[in-house]
Amino acid sequence: MGDARNRWMWASLAAAGALAGGVAAQRRYKKRIAEDPERAVLSAELGGRSLKIRSADGTTLNARAFGPEDGQPVVLAHGWTESLGFWIYQIRALSDLGLRVIAHDLRGHGESEPAVDDDYSIERFGEDLEAVLEAFVVESRRAVVAGHSLGAMAIAAWARGHDVERRVGATALINTGVGDLVAESLLLPLPRVTQALNRTIAIHGFLGARAPLPRFSTPLTAAALRYIAFGPVATPAQVAYFERMLIACPPDVRATVGMALSELELHDDLPRLTVPTIVIGGEDDRLTPPSHARRIAELLPQLERLIILPETGHMAPLERHQEIADLIAELAIKVSSRPGAVHA
Repeated sequence: MGDARNRWMWASLAAAGALAGGVAAQRRYKKRIAEDPERAVLSAELGGRSLKIRSADGTTLNARAFGPEDGQPVVLAHGWTESLGFWIYQIRALSDLGLRVIAHDLRGHGESEPAVDDDYSIERFGEDLEAVLEAFVVESRRAVVAGHSLGAMAIAAWARGHDVERRVGATALINTGVGDLVAESLLLPLPRVTQALNRTIAIHGFLGARAPLPRFSTPLTAAALRYIAFGPVATPAQVAYFERMLIACPPDVRATVGMALSELELHDDLPRLTVPTIVIGGEDDRLTPPSHARRIAELLPQLERLIILPETGHMAPLERHQEIADLIAELAIKVSSRPGAVHA
């Protein structure tokens, strides 16, 4: 009886110690975020002018416009499980330069409506981009269009069926791929002989997973997210900022889009992207490794620059926000100064 009582006592003490340690770890985690200088920037209101746009299939999209109405237009398309606030750094930097910045929530993301008929095909994201361009960009002021991850894939899909040079003067493709996403993912460092297992886990355990995510961030979830999506220089507030978007993304949207990504094949569309294009990859990107950026660069008819950012994961617009803003601004200057461009 005494032995049983002792075992129960030690088990209770161990459980209490684990709970206390978990509470302490959570407090330290929250303190790191609160003390991160980036938190103030990421917590500020975006502002801008709100506009609702109807896509070709009837899905209503939420968009916001920033900066002077007569400025050189820049259109920003965010990635999978994100929202337009993902571009917060670039929105501020580019609008401060006098550019007209337009960002929209992809269908089913942020404040945009769920897709009509549950259509989350990559082609539909391309049609959404066309709707945004029609609403905001006149032919005399061709836009720079930048896309992150899924947003960049949408640019490639859009190029397939539209006159690219009618409203677009240059593009930036950031942390993206146009095919073989599962085969080249570095999420699971498994040997080649286990590729079939890797594919199964990547599709059903990650891309197509429908399980709800934890509603609150913890040191464990942040560490997992940092490993999956970020490089070593990302700050605690930046990781937490994206995590809030990920948690807010409806599980069915996340899974349906993820399954579409697993079947992605857009290599043949890149030659139709006939405007100067910057391709940006992250050296430590596990989701779309630099091999994707290099392959995209080889297929573009007007490659402006290929840049692989060091110590950068899949979230370059957050991790390397100033570099990304500078590169988009560089494209905007070139488009606005091109012969025939209309100046404000």
